Amino acid sequence: MITVSVKWQKELFKDVEIDTSQPPYVFKCQLFDLTGVPPERQKIMVKGGLLKDDADWEKLGVKAGQKLMMMGTADEIVKSPEKGTVFVEDLPEEEQVAAVGHTAGLFNLGNTCYMNSTLQCLHSVPELKSALIDYSHSGRNNDVDQSSHLLTVATRELFSELDKSVKPVAPMQFWMVLRKKYPQFGQLHNGVFMQQDAEECWTQILYTLSQSLRSSGSSENTDAVKGLFGIELNSRIYCQESNEESSETESVYSLKCHISQEVNHLHEGLKHGLKSELEKASAVLGRSAIYLKESRINALPRYLTVQFVRFFWKRESNQKAKILRKVDYPLELDVYDLCSDELKKKLEAPRQFLRNEEGKKLGLKVNEKSSVPKENDVKMSDAEGSSNGEPSVAPMEEGEKETQMTGVYDLVAVLTHKGRSADSGHYVGWVKQENGKWIEFDDDNPKPRLQDDITRLSGGEIEGL
Repeated sequence: MITVSVKWQKELFKDVEIDTSQPPYVFKCQLFDLTGVPPERQKIMVKGGLLKDDADWEKLGVKAGQKLMMMGTADEIVKSPEKGTVFVEDLPEEEQVAAVGHTAGLFNLGNTCYMNSTLQCLHSVPELKSALIDYSHSGRNNDVDQSSHLLTVATRELFSELDKSVKPVAPMQFWMVLRKKYPQFGQLHNGVFMQQDAEECWTQILYTLSQSLRSSGSSENTDAVKGLFGIELNSRIYCQESNEESSETESVYSLKCHISQEVNHLHEGLKHGLKSELEKASAVLGRSAIYLKESRINALPRYLTVQFVRFFWKRESNQKAKILRKVDYPLELDVYDLCSDELKKKLEAPRQFLRNEEGKKLGLKVNEKSSVPKENDVKMSDAEGSSNGEPSVAPMEEGEKETQMTGVYDLVAVLTHKGRSADSGHYVGWVKQENGKWIEFDDDNPKPRLQDDITRLSGGEIEGL
């Protein structure tokens, strides 16, 4: 790390840090934050000519205290005409966000598309953003280590910056803290940061936030992340050979959609994912035996995350390979038949209420006696994740604080990978906005998309997480 000064027009920026372990493009992103000049417009004079995005700092010979000259024009804000017409560019930046209909993109800092797409999907969850804001008031819990605390603060600050900006944001602070907390995301190959697994990034971020956002000494909302994303599974483990049987309960943050030749639709893959074989010691047989494990959902989250298990370890080539099979998924997912009998009973009344409301919209006569009391309107939520979904919900009995789940989830975000290799390719986030429109977050280039574009993502090259 060295410190230089940068001369741009009439301004001189002192003590600008250069991390020589990162490509010059990252340094340009820093200057973009300082000057408003996009990286592609920056012309920075160094030894041998102009500074290139992928240049080698060691060969450039930039020294501490050196003064660098930069040329380039910042993004201009159009002035409002005398007649009073107001352009989007004239609005305060927070109002620009509302006018444009989506928040900012994220600069790619060197194979960080996996991180950018993960953050855009998580950023779409308003309850998570609220929990992060509350964290700033409560401060660090004594049970939380310093690196987890710093990553949580960095997430909060980055989400706040995204909400206030229409210009691309450089997630430098978050990336630095993420690499410090989880060094695997800082792996280098030939001096370049390697592509990483978005699912692993998603899991590590959620795990960290679940630790830091857990309320201490509070009986309510003790684990905000678990309430938003946690899925409780009840499993029956059975050995046909010895007739041994046991049960277990576990909490996970995603359901797995296993892909095989028989799987053409998400729902089929989820059923496969809830069944597995495992080998373990049998007390009855006195040796290892094969056990069948069958799971059912016993508690649903606010947001249901589904991972398409496309990557597997190929022994012949000794590397990760990708299953390119097309798997269709709906914009609305009903997981009722994947639930335990106990949970199905809890879901029945809210589901009847939802059916009645849909029947009314179609002009059908409904049975009001079996529906849930309707003093409050039904709140329709959305879904989030790998594909990720938020539930349709119905009001609870009078006096109860929260709404009841129905087991029906609407799709609100998808995280895709394009390419044949797990160690390369490109990740993109697709997020449904509050106005119902979809935005493709391809790093720093958000683009509006049609709903049909989302359902076509099941194609061979692109896959959900």
